[in-house]
Amino acid sequence: MNGRELWNKFLDNLKNELTNMSFDTWFNEEDTKFYSLENNVLTITVNQEFIKKHIEEFYLNMMNEAMAKVTNDNITFNIILESEIQELEKNKHKNDTFNDLVVHEKQSPFNANLNPDYTFETFVVGKSNNFAYKAAVMTAEAPGSYNPLVLYGESGVGKTHLMHAIGNYIIKNSDKKVLYITSDKFVDEYTRIFRYSDKNNFDKIDAFKEKYRNVDVLMIDDIQFLGTAPKGQEEFFNTFNELHSANKQIIIASDRPVDDLNSFENRLITRFNWGLTANIATPDYDLRVNIIKNKLAFKETASDIPIEVIEYIANNFDSDIRKLEGAITRVLAYSSMFNHGEVTLDIAVEALKDQLHGKSIYKNDVQRIQRAVCDYYKISIEQMKGKNRNNSVNFPRQVAIYLCRELTTESFPKIGSYFGGRNHSTIISADKKIREEITKNDDLRNVIKDLKRSLS
Repeated sequence: MNGRELWNKFLDNLKNELTNMSFDTWFNEEDTKFYSLENNVLTITVNQEFIKKHIEEFYLNMMNEAMAKVTNDNITFNIILESEIQELEKNKHKNDTFNDLVVHEKQSPFNANLNPDYTFETFVVGKSNNFAYKAAVMTAEAPGSYNPLVLYGESGVGKTHLMHAIGNYIIKNSDKKVLYITSDKFVDEYTRIFRYSDKNNFDKIDAFKEKYRNVDVLMIDDIQFLGTAPKGQEEFFNTFNELHSANKQIIIASDRPVDDLNSFENRLITRFNWGLTANIATPDYDLRVNIIKNKLAFKETASDIPIEVIEYIANNFDSDIRKLEGAITRVLAYSSMFNHGEVTLDIAVEALKDQLHGKSIYKNDVQRIQRAVCDYYKISIEQMKGKNRNNSVNFPRQVAIYLCRELTTESFPKIGSYFGGRNHSTIISADKKIREEITKNDDLRNVIKDLKRSLS
C-alpha cells in the first residue's frame, strides 16, 4: 500500500470516529492534504497555522488510534504548513555528499520530528531560563559533553522549544542523526508491536530498536509519562544504556525534578542524574513582555500592537508561554473579525474576557484606571509608566496606584509591573501617601470620588 492509499484508507477510518461537521472542517481535501510517507512518517500539509495547532492539540491522539487500525506499521504524523513545503523540498533534494563512496543524505528537521521554527534565535532568554538556555547551547555545540541533559519545569515554560532548538542546530551544523519523540509515543510504538502484531514479531522489534538506537541524538519529551509504563521503562533503560555507552547524546525533558519521578525505577533515576540538570522557571513579567514582542515580530498582521495590549496580556497570562501564545492568536483573530484588523486594548479585553473569568474585572482593571487618571490630569500613559518624578506626573501616578489598590484585587508587586516595573515598596509608599492626603485635602477627596464614579 503506497502512502496516498494509506492516507485515503486512514481518512475513511477517521471519518467514522468524527461528526460530519468536525471531519469536513478539519480534514477536508482543500485544507488538509497528504504530502509524503517516508521512514514511517506520514507528512500532511495544512494551509493555515491555526488548523495545524488545532489538529495537533485536539485530534492527534485520535489520528494515531485510527492509523493503528489501518496498519500494523508504527506510523507517526508530521503536520506542516504549505508554506514550509519549499524548505522541505530544498532539504530533501540537496546534493548528496560522498564519503568513501557512501552517500549521506542531509537530514531535515521534519524527519527528525522537529519544528524548524523552534531555534535558539527564536527563544527569548530571561532570568528564569538563562541557565537552561546556556546548557542547551553547550549541548548543541558539543553533543555528548553533558550526557544526559535533563531539562525540567512546569508545562509551557519552553522545554520543548529548547529541545527542538538543540536538534535543529545539530542538524544544520553536522551530519549527526537526530530524533525527537515524546515518551507516550515511545511507549505507544513499543506496545503496538505486541498489540497489533503476530507472535512472530522479531522484525518489528528489531526495527523499533534500530529506530531509537541508531541515532546520534535522542530527545525524549515529557519523560514523566513513562512512569506508568514498566515495560516502556525497561525498553528505555536498555536504549539509554546503549546510546550512553556509545557517547550518543540523550536529552530528556520533565515537568518535575529527576528525584521527584517517584514511579521510576531507581536505576533510571541514577542514570538521569549522571549528566546535567537545568530548571526552567515560570517566566517573570519582563520575560513575558519580551516573549510577546518576539512572537508578534513574526506575524505580518501584528506590526502595530499598542504596548498597553502587550502589557495587558503579559499581566493576565502569567503561568506559561503556551497561554501567552494562545492569547496573542486570539486577540489577532478577534481584531481581524470584528475590528478590521486594528488591535486596541478594548478589543483585547473583549477577546480574552472568557479566559480571564475570576481575574480582575475590566471595569476596575489597572489599565482602565490608568487611562482614566491620565485623561483627568492630561498626561500620557507613557509618562505615567516612565521615570519622570516631576510632581505633575508623579502625583497622578500615585493617585492611579491608590485607585488600583481600592478597586482591584491585584497585589502590590502586580500593580508595580503595570507602572513601569516599579518595586512593591514604591507602590506601598504611593498608596500610603494618597490615603494620608485624602484625610486632609477635600479637593483630592472629590477628585477620587469623580474618578471612582467614572470607573463604576
